[in-house]
Amino acid sequence: MRCYSSARVLATLAYAANSVASIVTSRATDILQPLDIKTFHSLNRIGSPVVSPSQKLALFTTSYYDPTENKNTAYISCLDIYNGNITRLTENTLGTFVSNPLWFDEETIGFLKKGALYKQPLYGNTVPSEVFAPPIAISNVMYRASQNILTFVASVFPNCTMDECVLVKQRNAMRTDSAMVFDNLWARHWNEWMTMEKPNVFAARLDRTGSKWSVGPETNIAAMLPHTADPLTRWSVDDYTVSPAGDNMAFVVRPPADNMTWATNVDIYLASTKHGSRPRLLTGQMNGTASAPTFSWDGRRLAWLQMETSGYESDINRIFIYTLATRKTVAVAYDWDLSPHNLMWSRDNKSLFTVTGSKGRSLIVQIDALTGHRRELTTTGSAASIRPIDNQSLLFVHSDTDKPADIHMLNTQSQAIQQLTNINAQTLRSVHLSKAEDFWFTGAHGDKVHGWVVRPFGFNRRTTYPLALLMHGGPQQASTQSFSHSQWNPNMYASAGFVTVVINFHGSPGYGQNFTNSVRHKWGDYPYVDLMRGVDYVTSRMRFIDKTRMVALGGSFGGYMANWINGHTDKFCALVSHDGKFSTISGYYGTDELWFPEWDLGKPWDPAGRVILEENNPERFSANFKTPTLFVQGEKDFRISSTESLGAWTMMRRRGVPARLVYFPDEDHWINRAGNSVRWHTEVLDWITKWTNTSAPYRIR
Repeated sequence: MRCYSSARVLATLAYAANSVASIVTSRATDILQPLDIKTFHSLNRIGSPVVSPSQKLALFTTSYYDPTENKNTAYISCLDIYNGNITRLTENTLGTFVSNPLWFDEETIGFLKKGALYKQPLYGNTVPSEVFAPPIAISNVMYRASQNILTFVASVFPNCTMDECVLVKQRNAMRTDSAMVFDNLWARHWNEWMTMEKPNVFAARLDRTGSKWSVGPETNIAAMLPHTADPLTRWSVDDYTVSPAGDNMAFVVRPPADNMTWATNVDIYLASTKHGSRPRLLTGQMNGTASAPTFSWDGRRLAWLQMETSGYESDINRIFIYTLATRKTVAVAYDWDLSPHNLMWSRDNKSLFTVTGSKGRSLIVQIDALTGHRRELTTTGSAASIRPIDNQSLLFVHSDTDKPADIHMLNTQSQAIQQLTNINAQTLRSVHLSKAEDFWFTGAHGDKVHGWVVRPFGFNRRTTYPLALLMHGGPQQASTQSFSHSQWNPNMYASAGFVTVVINFHGSPGYGQNFTNSVRHKWGDYPYVDLMRGVDYVTSRMRFIDKTRMVALGGSFGGYMANWINGHTDKFCALVSHDGKFSTISGYYGTDELWFPEWDLGKPWDPAGRVILEENNPERFSANFKTPTLFVQGEKDFRISSTESLGAWTMMRRRGVPARLVYFPDEDHWINRAGNSVRWHTEVLDWITKWTNTSAPYRIR
């Protein structure tokens, strides 16, 4: 096919001028600008709302990055829910970072700063004062005023108090060697090598006498759990919740066992916060993953999400409700074919609210806790962080492809939505963001497949544009019509001049569980067919797309798919593979969670599994790789080891095929540091504009 090298053809320069000239706001006098790399990374990010005891106010964090100073900042504001007034409460000095806002009472807030807990009066020009400065940093703090109970998570050594753990660290620092010895899997997980320090959940009494507050001795709630013989085996509290009255706690743990890396068993325990009774296992009859426990407002019931298929991390989430008085558990909405993500009780304790993926959106659904009857309350974009206010309204965070996240209020009866914050109004006042335009086509297996297009900045139907295909991870994940601050925001590619295409291929949740399950053993088959047919569909109907100037980009499974594409077609001018698997064989032996490749593909030493792994192995087709590829890899990615990208890059360079490796020694499966994200976008956008001979509407480097 006809692709381009780094040379720029003069004819394409007319694109930039035509693009800028054709974009005009509704006021007809304001010329809008593209969302460039610096502006994108300067955008504010909003945190989840934290509703006050009176349900009239809400706290939230605003965080942002200053690209010039290379500093992150976060501060807390207070929103008056009913008049819309917003008051900043904590300092907004560059580099100051606070988190975990909470209410001690209607006039006093709390927050974390550098691992310590602070309080601050809501009114008046006062400075924060320290409440609790533990010897070890704490996180995920909750407070229940009725019991004066403070709960938090801290990483400790087995059978150690927090003070004793400091002494253990000091002794370890004096060791003459640095060896770590493992007999059981895991040795490492996500981005860390396993050590004896585990996140545990604690409870302590908060005594409030006038202005003098003190935190009593902490109790490790998880200390009564049975311990494994191997102290390096992972036993940690992943999540927890506390009843509104503060008397009970439910927490999520992965029980230690020899099969931890190939079993998906995650349990929920119920425990008292007031005495050292042994926690009660609620999910012992199930071997799948349990998550998202939440107490009803009267404290009588506990709901959670439960997968039931052992070894399958993308099984459908079922909703279970446990009644504390009777110790009986029932399932609700069991006939639902979509998988809820989280749960929150209504204030009257009669229904549950959840967010679920549905056809590329993340929608709020209300579920009757008795009958399981469901009602969709939102229809567009992506919702998160549901917080009920009263029996008829709730707060939530909402975003869309062309709208960054803000706090909204939803009337659950009329379904009317009111936006309460607009934290990026000033920055985006003169910036153009394109909307998503849905399309459906017939994909693999004759199934209907969903995608959407985001048109480029300065779109002019008389001009032709290159195409950028964004491929999501998973494969049992889905792209959503939301505003992402990650590396896969469609408007970042549209702002660089590309018609940006997103396709939720087979395996994507939100289209029924059978569609999600269908990708098993078919990694290189169904998703590839969907993507190729989807590209053919849009290019045949959108004549403004230049079929000779197309690129494909993806991370994780999307990176795997970029490698697979390279061995099976040359229709793309360039590819980007971020933390993508090159060999399904070496990828199995180098990953951390073995249940994932074992369920989806198989075990390399098993003859049947070996056949499936090889059928879906991009490395097997490496002799066909001819498309210029940019590989991006984080050294601390233990899901897709760095040798995967290094191996594919080595093969292409050795064969004389254009390839580049961008290596981040301090990153994992994602790009977490804002400065590294700036560099990531610079490298990626420069690569795809170079090989498609595209002049972006702004200077990339």
